[in-house]
Amino acid sequence: MGVISLTSILVTFCAVFSYINYRYIKLPTTIGIMVMALGLSVVVLLLPVVGIDILPLVREGFGEIDFSKTLLDGMLSFLLFAGALHVNWENLHAQKYIVFILAFFGTLVSTVLVGGTCWYLFPFLGFEISFIHALMFGALISPTDPIAVMAILKKAGVPKTLETKVVGESLFNDGVAVVIFLVLLGIATQGHAEPSHVAMLFVEEAIGGAVLGAVLGYITFLMLRSVDNYQVEIFLTLALVMGGYQLAQVLHTSGPIAIVIAGLIVGNIGRAHAMSDMTKQNLDNFWELIDEFLNAILFMLIGFELVMIPFNETAFYAGLIMIPGLLLIRTLSVTAPVAILGRFRTFSKGVIPILVWGGLRGGLSVAMVLSLPTGDLRDFLLLVTYCIVLFSILVQGLTIGRLSRHYHGHPDQDRTS
Repeated sequence: MGVISLTSILVTFCAVFSYINYRYIKLPTTIGIMVMALGLSVVVLLLPVVGIDILPLVREGFGEIDFSKTLLDGMLSFLLFAGALHVNWENLHAQKYIVFILAFFGTLVSTVLVGGTCWYLFPFLGFEISFIHALMFGALISPTDPIAVMAILKKAGVPKTLETKVVGESLFNDGVAVVIFLVLLGIATQGHAEPSHVAMLFVEEAIGGAVLGAVLGYITFLMLRSVDNYQVEIFLTLALVMGGYQLAQVLHTSGPIAIVIAGLIVGNIGRAHAMSDMTKQNLDNFWELIDEFLNAILFMLIGFELVMIPFNETAFYAGLIMIPGLLLIRTLSVTAPVAILGRFRTFSKGVIPILVWGGLRGGLSVAMVLSLPTGDLRDFLLLVTYCIVLFSILVQGLTIGRLSRHYHGHPDQDRTS
């Protein structure tokens, strides 16, 4: 089956699911699409019971979709740019300390705590895992996924300051987690690594990505300022996202971090000093449509991924145990910085519960685990990851709005506090 045929099938499913959800189910669009994809996957898995076995055909079709490359090398740059484009720089600057600590140190601490927990837990359940591979799992499951969290928070009624903390952390720890994961993957592949080499690699990826993003964002801003044609300006942002991400890979820097920084520059400096009202409106409409479309496709792929995952009873139980374990570790990694910074500033009511419960895991974690070499380790970690992601999106995603209303009232009320 060719790329166009596969894309046509996915878009058709996505459109039909979106229509059914809007008319009848009325869940948040992305979650509703994922629920229907999951339901269809379950039907396909149960059909052999009544003598209809189309599972091999379905697996063959979806096996042609490399989920990891589709997200990491395709969708991710667009989704991160669309998210960063609408983050207010002043709000982010006001929350810079908590965002930085959560995104960088919080991700590192979570990686170590999750890795250490899995190193003891998995062998106890009957699956042997090395410490470096346990840390790799910690890195891929620790980041809160901006792809999952931003669409939900828009309608959750979270105060602006708290929304900035959650979204800002999600945007940046996305790139940090990918860097940590790639460093650990390199160590696991080579068998050893010098601490100085690891430190330099981390600096090259993270700092290099930030510098590259700033340079590309500023160059794009200068080009935007020199024209007044929204078609050309939209083309320039597309070139920034697609070309910038590829350039980051060539230079061995973090593409996600580069695109986030570039998106913040275009979305704030570019919007204020380089765009007419018509360009702002058309640019926003274009990237909101890209964001909605790719989010819908991604969540549908997460639902359909169920038919591709080999079932393992040990991995299933490990996933169930890690759900509360991960929430506990998330609580520890959030409480410490909030308690320290709370001596110098006042936080919104319910900041810790909302940051913990709003720390959704999504497609990025699934994509990273699928990038591991094929084998028992990947199959085991994939099912564990999938259990956590499903709980995160279906349970946490559907109740974060209720939790926010418990602390801050209805979303139509003042959200500036």
